[in-house]
Amino acid sequence: MCALIWGTTWYAITLQLGSVAPTVSIVWRFGLAALALFVFCLATGRPVRLNRVQHLAALGQGAFVFAISYGFVYASEERVPSAVVAVIFAGLAFINLVLFRLIAGQKASRLAWGGAALGLVGVAVLSGSEILGSEMTSAAGLGVGMACLAVLSSAIGNYFAWKGQVAGSAVMPATAWAMAYGTAMLAIFGVTQGVEWRLEPTVSYIGSLLYLSLLGSVVAFVIYFTIARSRGYALASYISALTPPIAMLVSVLFEGASFGLTALFGLALVLAGQVLLIRAPKVS
Repeated sequence: MCALIWGTTWYAITLQLGSVAPTVSIVWRFGLAALALFVFCLATGRPVRLNRVQHLAALGQGAFVFAISYGFVYASEERVPSAVVAVIFAGLAFINLVLFRLIAGQKASRLAWGGAALGLVGVAVLSGSEILGSEMTSAAGLGVGMACLAVLSSAIGNYFAWKGQVAGSAVMPATAWAMAYGTAMLAIFGVTQGVEWRLEPTVSYIGSLLYLSLLGSVVAFVIYFTIARSRGYALASYISALTPPIAMLVSVLFEGASFGLTALFGLALVLAGQVLLIRAPKVS
């Protein structure tokens, strides 16, 4: 479900780009998502209060996952095709394995390392034609660099999410606070940049905003962090390797794209990597 949702958000993000500043669109997206999560927690009797340590973890998570990472993602998609960004994000599982090994001392099995590597290679093969076919101008090079920073920021944000888990915070309130903190940071940044706070009154913009907020943020991130807590962040972040095939299917249906045998071979590698990660023992 998470891969299906995020696989379609790459296209939905392109519907947000245009007359509204990316920072503003992200503030609307995660502000609405945070509000929805807080309302759901209160309506279902879930506590939303966090202690000091849990708040600090949520602050770090919000800064790196929802503010910095998505700021770079939206800016990157203004400069390069969304599939290029998706390819770069396929490295998140591998980076998470390295980061949690170095900082948290978590050991992963050879199956996990092999699965993450297969996913990285598979998505690169799957989207290779689009990457090679894109014009790597200076603006495109900047977009690729921004996407790389977004992946690194997401990995660091995953570490802070794990710190919140260790501190005993529940998934929903921790995610709600993290989104709220990230939204506040982006709003402050937007004010300093003098952006225009507006909405584009079109069906495509409002519809994509609701989809990105409620499904792409609330539902998908709750699923993602739940998987991460139960099976580890490497397996959860492998979702970033499963989303490009779905994104390509969306591109075929709505943008008239077509893919050949090379893409199918890449898809097979991705699915093989998923099998290895699922079969791998939980990190310790």
